[in-house]
Amino acid sequence: MRRTRILTAVLALTAGLLGGATPALAAAPDDTEVSVAADSYTWKNARIDGGGFVPGIVFNRSEKDLAYARTDIGGAYRWQESTKTWTPLLDHVGWDDWGHTGVASIATDAVDPDRVYAAVGTYTNDWDPGNGAVLRSADRGATWKKTDLPFKLGGNMPGRGMGERLAVDPHDNDVLYLGAPSGKGLWRSTDAGVTWKQVTAFPNPGNYAQDPGDSSGYSSDNQGIAWVTFDESTGTPGSATKTIYVGVADKDNAVYRSTDAGATWQRVPGQPTGYLAHKGVLDAENGYLYLAYSDTGGPYDGGKGRLYRYATKTGQWTDISPVAEADTFFGFSGLSVDRQHPGTVMATAYSSWWPDTQIFRSKDSGGTWTKAWDYTSYPDRENRYTMDVSSSPWLTWGANPAPPEQTPKLGWMTEALEIDPFDSDRMMYGTGATIYGTENLTNWDSGAKFTVKPMVQGLEETAVNDLVSPPSGAPLLSALGDVGGFRHTDLTKVPAMMFTSPNFTTSTSLDFAETKPDVVVRSGNADSGPHVAFSTDNGANWFAGTDPSGVTGGGTVAAAADGSRFVWSPDGTGVRYTTGIGTSWSASSGIPAGAVVESDRVDPKTFYGFESGKFYVSTDGGATFTASPATGLPGGDSVRFKALPGAKGDIWLAGGEAGGAYGLWHSTDGGTTFKKLANVDEADTIGFGKAAPGASYQTLYTSAKIGGVRGIFRSTDQGATWTRINDDAHQWGWTGAAITGDPRVYGRVYVSTNGRGVVYGDTAGGGTDPGPGPEPTGACAVTYKVTNQWPGGFQADVRLTNTGTATWPNWSLSWAFPDGQKVTAAWNAEYGQSGATVTAKNVGWNATVAPGSSVSFGFTGDWKGSNGRPAAFKLGDRTCAVS
Repeated sequence: MRRTRILTAVLALTAGLLGGATPALAAAPDDTEVSVAADSYTWKNARIDGGGFVPGIVFNRSEKDLAYARTDIGGAYRWQESTKTWTPLLDHVGWDDWGHTGVASIATDAVDPDRVYAAVGTYTNDWDPGNGAVLRSADRGATWKKTDLPFKLGGNMPGRGMGERLAVDPHDNDVLYLGAPSGKGLWRSTDAGVTWKQVTAFPNPGNYAQDPGDSSGYSSDNQGIAWVTFDESTGTPGSATKTIYVGVADKDNAVYRSTDAGATWQRVPGQPTGYLAHKGVLDAENGYLYLAYSDTGGPYDGGKGRLYRYATKTGQWTDISPVAEADTFFGFSGLSVDRQHPGTVMATAYSSWWPDTQIFRSKDSGGTWTKAWDYTSYPDRENRYTMDVSSSPWLTWGANPAPPEQTPKLGWMTEALEIDPFDSDRMMYGTGATIYGTENLTNWDSGAKFTVKPMVQGLEETAVNDLVSPPSGAPLLSALGDVGGFRHTDLTKVPAMMFTSPNFTTSTSLDFAETKPDVVVRSGNADSGPHVAFSTDNGANWFAGTDPSGVTGGGTVAAAADGSRFVWSPDGTGVRYTTGIGTSWSASSGIPAGAVVESDRVDPKTFYGFESGKFYVSTDGGATFTASPATGLPGGDSVRFKALPGAKGDIWLAGGEAGGAYGLWHSTDGGTTFKKLANVDEADTIGFGKAAPGASYQTLYTSAKIGGVRGIFRSTDQGATWTRINDDAHQWGWTGAAITGDPRVYGRVYVSTNGRGVVYGDTAGGGTDPGPGPEPTGACAVTYKVTNQWPGGFQADVRLTNTGTATWPNWSLSWAFPDGQKVTAAWNAEYGQSGATVTAKNVGWNATVAPGSSVSFGFTGDWKGSNGRPAAFKLGDRTCAVS
C-alpha cells in the first residue's frame, strides 16, 4: 500500500451535500462582528481500524504491557492492555503544526516508564513548511512538551521504516540520541530531551538517497542516520552507557560505534558493504548485535538483502541470512530478539510484495531458520499460521487471488516486528494497512499453527479526501487514500469491505443524487482500469464506468440532483458529462480542465465549477459552462464549495491561501455574485447538517480560523455567529479536505483528517439516533444468495421484501443454518448468533419498509464440510416465503 502522502494545496473536494429541513432563503447577514461561542462535543472515530502504514512498534523493556506505535502521517499511539486497543497521543497537534503528525521515531524510557519521546515531522523538503521537533511526556503521552529542532524530520519520507532513530540511554535516562536526515548528523540531549546539540565528533551524516535526481527533494534527500542502539552491558545505573552503535544510510559505512559514551566514534571494522542497515538490535546477554540489511531504504522497494550477526566481544561478523543472496528478491527488516530467550531471533522480508511477505524465525541465534510459510509443490503453500481477520474483514480486499497468493496476505511493508519482551507468545508487526499480532507465537516451534489477528483497534490511520452523509441510506460514505473508501451503516463497527468493483487505490471524490440518494458516484486513482464507478443501492454495490481518453486520475465528480446525469472533471483531460450511467462521456465546453465540479441540489441540469479564481455555471446538464461575473474569489485552487440542499442556487465557497483572498463566501443567485463573510478569517471546508431545533436553515460546519482561532466551527444562523466545537486537545493536524454534517442528527459532524481517519463529533448529550419502533406485521418474502465462496468462508446477500399491506417501522429476521455456519461480519444489519440460529435486525436508516418495498443486507461467514442454504426465515413469529 503506497502511502507517499503529498499534502498539496488542492485535495479532493467534498461533493456530497446534506438533506434536512428545506431552508427558508433569507438575505445574507451583515457580517460586521465576530461572535464566537464554544460548545462541548464528544469526538470519536468512525471505525475502520488501521488503514495505513505502521513503520514502528516499541515495547518498554522494564514495564509489562507498555508499548507504543508510530505512524507515518497519523501520530503515535499507546497500547491499552485492558481493552486490547490503542490510544491516540497526538490529537492535540494543530493546523499550523500539521507536519508534527508524522512520527519519525518514538522512544520509551526503561528507567522511568512514565517518560516517552516522539521525534515528529512529516517531510524534509518544502512540502512541510515547518521544522521537526522532539516531543517529551512524563505521563505516557497524556500531555507533551515540545522542543523545536533546527532541521526537518521525515516521518513520511523514504527510509521511514528504518530505526529507531531516537533512543534513551538505559542507564542514564537524561541522555537521548537522535539520528537526523538530510545530512544533519547525530544529535544528543543530556537533559531528558529539553535541549539538543549536534554530536560534532560523529564522522558520517550519511549519503544515501533513493533517487538523487528527484527535483522535488522527496526521493533525493539524504536518509541520514537511521538508528541508535545502546549496549546495556557496558554501563551501570546513573552513568552513561559506554558502548553505543549507530546505523548510517551509507552502503560502504553503515555501522559506527562509540566505546566512551559518545565522545569518539569509529566505523565498526570488518562490516559488510553494499547494503543499508535498516535495523540494529542488540542481545547483550549473548553479546550479539543483529543487523537487517537491504539494498535500498524502503519501505516499498528493496531487491536484495542480508542478515548479519556481529559478536561484540570478538568483532566477528557472521552472515546468518536464512536464504542465499541469489534467492532474495527483498530486503530484510522487522528485526527482533525474544528477551525471555535471547537466542530466538525474528526478521521480516519487508519488501516481498508477491506472493506475500515472509517472516523468519531462529532459535539458535541465527544458525538455522524456519519460515512462516513455504511451498509444498508450487504454487501450493503450507503456512505455519492461520489468519483471523473477522474483526477487520476488509483486509481481504474482496480478492480471490490465484495461488501462491492468498487473501488476506500475511502483510507487506513489514518494517516493524517486535516480540513482547515479557511474553514470548506475543508478537506484533506493522504492515501497509494494519498491525497484525499473535498471542500464541511459540506454537511456531512445536509444529502447531499460531493465529495471526489484527491488533489495531483504536489506531485509525486513513487519509480522508471526501465525505458525504446522504439523507437516507447509510449515514456516512467516505473517499480515502490507499484503501479506497467505505460505507458505514454503523459508525461504531468496522465495515465488512471497502468499495470494490472496482477497487481504487485512492478515492478522490464522492457524490450522491440529492433526491435519489441510492444513486452514488465516486472517482479515484487506480493502477489500471476505470477511474469512475456508480452505485444504485446507496454505495452497497458498485459497477465500473468507462473512462474517456486521456484520464490519468480521479479528479472530482458530481451527480445531478435526480441522478439523471453526471459531470466529471478527471485528471489528465478536460471536464466531461454524461446522461444516465457513465458508459460514454462528452466534452463540456466553457470550463477549463482540472476544474472542481459540483451539482445544484435542486435543479438536475445545473452544475457548477471552479478553477483559478473563476466560478462556472452550466444550466444544460454540464454540456456548456459559462464563467460567472463574480469577482474577489480566491485566486488559487485551494477551494471547496457546495450547494445547499433544497434551495436552487444557494452556494457556499471556502478556501484561499495566506497572502491572498482567503475565507468563506456565500451566493444566493447561483454563483452570479458572492458575498464574503467578514467574520471568518480563513476557511478551508464547508458542509451542511440538520437544522438546529427551531431553525429553518441548515447548520453550517467549517474547518476555519474565526476570531483568530483555528478550529472546527458550527453556525445555526447562516454564518452570522459561530461556535467552536472542537478544543485544543482535539485538533488532528490538517482538517482541510472535507467536512459534512449529518442530515438526520442535529449537531453531528464528520471531519476529515490527513492520517487520523474520519472523526465525528456529537454535542454533549446529543447525537442520539431515533430508536426502533414496534415489530412489523404482515407477509414477507426472502431471497437468499451466496455471492462468493472460498475454502472455509463465504459471502451471502439477503433481500427481505414487505409483501403485506402495512409499513414496517423496523424488522428482525431470523434463520437457522443447516451445517453449523457462523456469521463473522454483516453490513446493513445488526446481527447476533446463538448456535445455528442467526438474528439480523435493521440499523437505523433502513428500519422503515413500505408495502412492496425491500431491504437488503449481506454478511460473511465461516463454513466447514457443507454450506447449505437455510430452509426457512422468520420475521418475528411469521414465516416468510423463500426463493
